[in-house]
Amino acid sequence: MRWDNLRLTGADDHDPALPLFAQGAVARVFDTPAFRGMTFYEVRARSIINRLPPASRMAFEHTINPYRGCGHACRYCFARNTHTYLDLDAGLDFDTKVVVKVNAAELARRELAGPRWRGGHIAMGTNVDCYQRAEGRYQLMPGILAALRDAANPFSILTKGTLILRDLDLLAEAAAVTEVSVNLSVGFVDGQVWREVEPGTPHPERRLEACARLDAAGIRCGVLMAPVLPYLTDSPAQLEATVSRIAAAGAARVTPLVLHLRPGARQWYLGWLAQEHPRLVPRYLELYGRGAYAPRAYQDRVTARVRELAERYGIGRGSARRPASPPVITGAGAGGPGAEQLSLL
Repeated sequence: MRWDNLRLTGADDHDPALPLFAQGAVARVFDTPAFRGMTFYEVRARSIINRLPPASRMAFEHTINPYRGCGHACRYCFARNTHTYLDLDAGLDFDTKVVVKVNAAELARRELAGPRWRGGHIAMGTNVDCYQRAEGRYQLMPGILAALRDAANPFSILTKGTLILRDLDLLAEAAAVTEVSVNLSVGFVDGQVWREVEPGTPHPERRLEACARLDAAGIRCGVLMAPVLPYLTDSPAQLEATVSRIAAAGAARVTPLVLHLRPGARQWYLGWLAQEHPRLVPRYLELYGRGAYAPRAYQDRVTARVRELAERYGIGRGSARRPASPPVITGAGAGGPGAEQLSLL
């Protein structure tokens, strides 16, 4: 295995020129099957803690994103359109051209200790997954977590990556001095659908095993049950199968969110749907119309069904190690950015 430097400008038909954002970056390929066809653009960022505008309507104000683009290649990823800001496309480029902020950990430590930082919760994994496969090579998260731990700064992580288990010790150390929240994203447990729409991710069962291991280590882990895919993963039987597996993993909470189709993701997902499930395209166009979100009534039905199943299976009631607490259902039925919908039951 080795890393090969690529030229910054194309010298033949097989080495296209880098986009404008990457002038001065180092472009690399990794000579292993897992990274075949992928290019990593190593850049030195000027800052790493981002402040969201008030209009974002998120429950947090600050984020850290050590990567842009994602090898998980989820067909529906809402962040796809952000790649167009880099003169890259929201489809295949998003999956195969990943920007790596190689100085992310260094910047995190500096900014957390700087006079301008007033504290506040920092969310990670909200744009692209900080534990995507590239993290196994670049190992940016241990340094970021150590900086957050040393600053006793609260943070949360959302991921589909079982690689988070590598950093269990750091997470436990941070949880001893500040508030730490972890959520694994598992929208469904159907293996066939997983292979079709999340080809670069660990199997849903492996993600749920990771949730159980986090809980056993004292890191309370929830599950973002997202996205629920209309006509593909939203039948009563599929919802029950997913919620029962989430409960068996000992999840502290479950957050059901239905698919939303923002620009970039909409075109990529519907293009895949037309190829693999053409009979569903008219139904999707009827359900989503010209907008990104399914009807509120549809969202409410899914939320109610998941709430009922969560209560039946005891999600959030704790374990022998912890006092009981009521089931936690969050984020459902919001109908705006950050919320999603389910399918026709």
